[in-house]
Amino acid sequence: MIGFRYHKASPTAYVLQYVNGKLAREGAGLSFVYFAPLSTVVEVPQESVDLPFVFPEVTADFQEITVQGVVSYRVREPRRLAEFLDFSLDARGGYASEDPDSLGTRLVQAAQVRTRAVLQKLSLRQALAAAEALGAELRRGLPEDDSVRMLGLEILGASVLALRPNPEMAKALEAEARERLKQEADDAVYGRRNAAVEQERRIKESELNTELAVELKRREIRERKMAADIAVEAQRASLVERQALNDRKAADGRAYALAATLKPLQGADWRVLLAAATGSLDPRLMIASAFGDLAGSAAKIGELNISPDLLRSLLREEKKP
Repeated sequence: MIGFRYHKASPTAYVLQYVNGKLAREGAGLSFVYFAPLSTVVEVPQESVDLPFVFPEVTADFQEITVQGVVSYRVREPRRLAEFLDFSLDARGGYASEDPDSLGTRLVQAAQVRTRAVLQKLSLRQALAAAEALGAELRRGLPEDDSVRMLGLEILGASVLALRPNPEMAKALEAEARERLKQEADDAVYGRRNAAVEQERRIKESELNTELAVELKRREIRERKMAADIAVEAQRASLVERQALNDRKAADGRAYALAATLKPLQGADWRVLLAAATGSLDPRLMIASAFGDLAGSAAKIGELNISPDLLRSLLREEKKP
């Protein structure tokens, strides 16, 4: 029929039908026939949407940085959104205005405001490492944003995927990082060499300490051996001294015994003692003794005559029978 149309919405679309400016029906996934000249159909999508964004910002040290991320959202209050933005359909089933396309722009602007508040407090180096902090700020701040709450949106998630400086600054940072990495590599090489030298020094020191310990042990052994030899020699000297003392005492004893034995004979004439010892007296010995006495008194003798016969008789040996 002329002027009547059939509308069938998807399950994720919230539909509102206005007839003569009054709300006739509303709901998700409605299907109905309506009279187009008097009706206005509004369809608000409620499925979750991943909205990517890329925008430039300036850090606290006035360096440009590009922020890239994504915001996930859905329409929680479609009727409230329909009050602020035009989601009405035209005769061909498309949106009659550009308001639905501006929804994402408004959300990106809200995200940019939250991001700018953080980046303006950070230097470029700090900002390049603040992706997680920025994502956390978006997840916390976007649901509290006035524009988001006014439009009836629900933030499902937000994350910052990349933070990039401008190409010139990126090259400078890359050069600096490259030089720092080279320096760290050189330091690692030097550190490894120093460690090798230190290890070699410890090995040498350990070897020297071992040699010193061995030499000290050898010296101790020599000293102990020397001390043992000294002790032996001291014992030997003590033994010799004691033996000499004992020999001296023995000699003194023998001398005393001999003196005691010979004491009664000290005043006796040796000739008498000889006669007593042999049992007889040799005439020749007696004559020789007489000559000795004469020699002792030679100064008192005036003249002494000895005949040759006497000498021959003295020198002649006794004939054996």
